[in-house]
Amino acid sequence: MIRALNPDVLILDTEIPSMDGLDFLERLMRLRPMPVVMVATLTERGAEMTLRALELGAIDFVARPELDIDASMQEYAGEIAFKIRAAMLARLKRRAVLANTPEAAARILPSIANPRVSTGKLIIIGASSGGTEAIKEVLVKLPPDCPAVLIAQHMPEGFTRPFANRLNNLCRISVKEAEHGEHVLPGHAYVAPGHSHLLLKRSGVHYMTELSQSVPVNRHRPSVDVLFRSAASNAGEYAVGVILTGMGKDGAEGLREMRLAGAHTFAQDEASCVVFGMPREAIALDAVAEVAPIYEMARRIVQHLNERGAAGTR
Repeated sequence: MIRALNPDVLILDTEIPSMDGLDFLERLMRLRPMPVVMVATLTERGAEMTLRALELGAIDFVARPELDIDASMQEYAGEIAFKIRAAMLARLKRRAVLANTPEAAARILPSIANPRVSTGKLIIIGASSGGTEAIKEVLVKLPPDCPAVLIAQHMPEGFTRPFANRLNNLCRISVKEAEHGEHVLPGHAYVAPGHSHLLLKRSGVHYMTELSQSVPVNRHRPSVDVLFRSAASNAGEYAVGVILTGMGKDGAEGLREMRLAGAHTFAQDEASCVVFGMPREAIALDAVAEVAPIYEMARRIVQHLNERGAAGTR
């Protein structure tokens, strides 16, 4: 049917009767690459299969509703339509699967030159469609003494913890799903859970996490704008803001607020984005100080931190 109909987008279940969905996806992306949106189950195994599908080249995924299907179908249909539109705009990439190998470790950047930078600065990242692989590309290269990293990735509940665990197994820094009220520590990354907004707060001289189940912002919870705005208010010039691949405008206004508060800001360039929507919106608002390809992003962030450290910035 694919050969006969030449579809623009394929929606693919992770579990196909008499066939492994991942095997099918791997063959498809090798022989006839096309935009694919996965339909995943809300189980630990479903989450692991979905993350593997994103590594293999799927653009995005939707979680199949498990309870009260009739009541949730309208919202579910809207989510599928949104993901199809994103997939239509996506750039197809042959993705090399990162492994915890000596070759991968060799790409990790040198330590931060000024130790005060690790404790005084923060890295704040937001992403959507294509973001799981983009975030991995950044985090796997960061040195173990880098500043704390806070991440908002559009992803439903049940998938963020396996995503964080997967990153933790690949990276030199520690990666975990964020919890409410924990100290933000250097060499650690905190992924917003799929059920809550993640905010940065201050408690004296310390930074803390805060989780909120307030209404979605720009259709999303977690929202990138919510995280970026909290960083603008509570970290100001001591934060580095990074907006990566994704459809829509979530994060653009928040990144602008970060830049106005004195933060240095980065956006992923169009050529390396799966979907250029969120970085494009941020660039249009003059919210971005530097544009970089994803394979250069970690180096550029560390370079900026080292330059600010050499200049005596906390």
